[in-house]
Formats: sequence, structure tokens, C-alpha cells
Amino acid sequence: MIPVAVTDRRGPRPPGRALVRRRGMSLLLHRRSAVVAAALTLVLAVAVLAALCVGERTVSPVEVLKLPFGRPSPDRLTIELLRLPRVAVGLTVGFALGVAGALIQTVGRNPLASPDVIGVSQGAAALTVGLLVFGVVTSPFAIPLVSVTGGFLTAALVYVVAWRGGLHAQRFVLIGIGISVALGSLTHVFLIGADIIAALHAKVWLTGSLKGRGWDEARPLLMVLLASVPGLLWASRAQRTMSLDDSTAAALGTRLGRQRLGLAALGVALASVATGAAGSVNFVALVAPQVAARLTRDTQIPLLCAGLTGSVIVVTADIAARMLFAPVQLPVGAITAMIGAPYLMWLLIRPRAERPS
Repeated sequence: MIPVAVTDRRGPRPPGRALVRRRGMSLLLHRRSAVVAAALTLVLAVAVLAALCVGERTVSPVEVLKLPFGRPSPDRLTIELLRLPRVAVGLTVGFALGVAGALIQTVGRNPLASPDVIGVSQGAAALTVGLLVFGVVTSPFAIPLVSVTGGFLTAALVYVVAWRGGLHAQRFVLIGIGISVALGSLTHVFLIGADIIAALHAKVWLTGSLKGRGWDEARPLLMVLLASVPGLLWASRAQRTMSLDDSTAAALGTRLGRQRLGLAALGVALASVATGAAGSVNFVALVAPQVAARLTRDTQIPLLCAGLTGSVIVVTADIAARMLFAPVQLPVGAITAMIGAPYLMWLLIRPRAERPS
């Protein structure tokens, strides 16, 4: 969400923040975050309109804009039955991954600590693929539940193994990368030993494609996002203490361990459900929070801006996936990987002095 801080009425106002008073409480809103959120919303609206217009048959933006007003259009069925559900899945998946990445990076205090790097997405994918290829899961409604289970089990494993009297950011990321590689190999083992039809079904899901996705995938994720709003409001406030070390937080009476666990659990849930809805759309959770942080220039990653950035990336990447080699459609995960892989390499090779501690 937009970074919010509580302050006393008589206290100084930090630069770049607007003071809002309501019902005896004073709130500080980060002005730049609000402007960036508005700009990202506008960019997202343009991207959604473009996604509804392009395809095997190009539709005029005027025809698309007629639909909300109930006016007749010869392309109504194409837009409402095929393109709109697909765009809704891309938008919600991108938002969930962007917010999940912001939460995990806040907990790990490291720009590399995203769900797809530390193994959460791979854990969700491994369990889902395993149950798909062995015929345990057949209903699309069960896939998000299986993905959440796999994501939480992997996150718990990373957290327990990385804990050594505290959560060191570098150890957390390195252990997560190791577990991620192991789970990726396990997924390939499942695919090799599976029936060819089941393996093809799992492979299509695993590539992170929005082709064929519809309201059945969008609705559960949208419900999870709406249910998580109170948690995200709490998380936007809890983020401010994440930069403290354990001893300082204890001296201030802050239960930092519980806050980290709450933020991590919320991020894992969002990333896992997003993976269940669209498969492994990699690197969105890695890139979106850092882009949002650089646009807002705030001391903490703004959750709302991170989510909007993730939506813009996924919706735009899906347009590219449909148009680059038309009529052949690429998986959206392939496009996001082309964006995220160079960024990941830059994070790894940039000078040590620039890296977060």
C-alpha cells in the first residue's frame, strides 16, 4: 500500500509527506508514492485496453469502450468471453506477485529475496506438478490450494534452515536458492516419470502461460487479494520496523520476529495462489518491487506501487507473448524471464559496496 506513518500532531513533518488528520489520528502520506500509484494506474489502464484490442482479430479501442456502457458491438463475445478473463488473470497475478515480492524482500532485507528466487514458487510448482501428473489433482479449483500448500511448506523449510539465532539476509537468500534448484530438479523428475498426456498438461501449466486462463482462475485469486486487504494495511505499517536489528527492536518493545513471520506468510500465500492461477511466471516478484522503490524513492517498498508495477509487467508481457510470433503464442513466463534474468545478473555482479547488508 502507499506508505503510511503515524505521527504526533506536534511532531515535525518529514519532507515529501503530506499530513492528513482524521478522527484524532494524524497520518503521513508519501506524496511521491501517491503520484506514482496514480501514474501506474493510468499506464495499467492503457495496457488493459491494448490487451483487449489485440489478438488474431484487432478490435478498435472505440468498440472496447462501448462495452461498459452496454452498447452493441460485433466483437462483444470475443472480448467478454476470451480476452477479458485472460486480462483479468494477468492483472491479478501480476498484482499478487508484485506485492508478494515486496513483502519477501522486506523480510529478507535483500533485493534478491523474491518468491521465485528463494524457492517458494518452485515449491508450489513442484507439489502441483507432482499431484497433476499422478492424477491426484484433476479439478482446476484445487490447484490454488495445492500451490499454497507447496509454497508454505517450502517457505517453512527455508525459514527453519536459515534461522541461526536470527534471520541473516544473505544466508536466507543462499539457502533459498539451493532449495529452489533442488525443487526444480524434482519437478523435472515428476515430468519424466509421468504419463505423456499428464506430463503435457503439467508442462503447459508450468510454463506460466495465460492462454486458456479464465474466470475460474481469476476468481479465487481475486478473492484472496480482497481478503488480504486488512493484512496489507497492517503490513504497510509493519514494514517501517523491518530495518531494525533484533536487539534494537527488542529495546523498543517491538516483536520483530512475529512481524517478519506475518509479512512472510502473507507474501508466501499471495505468491503461491498466483502460481496456482497462472503457473510459474518468474521474475515479476523480483523486478516489480525494485522498480516501484526506485520510482517512489521511499525508504520502504510501497506495496500498492509494487502490485501495480507487477500488473503492468504481466499484462504488457502477455501482449508481447501474443504478438511477437503471431499466430504462435509464447508463454508469458518466457517474456517475463527475458526481462528479469538480465536484472538478476546485474544484481549479482554489481559492486559489493552497492549491495544491501
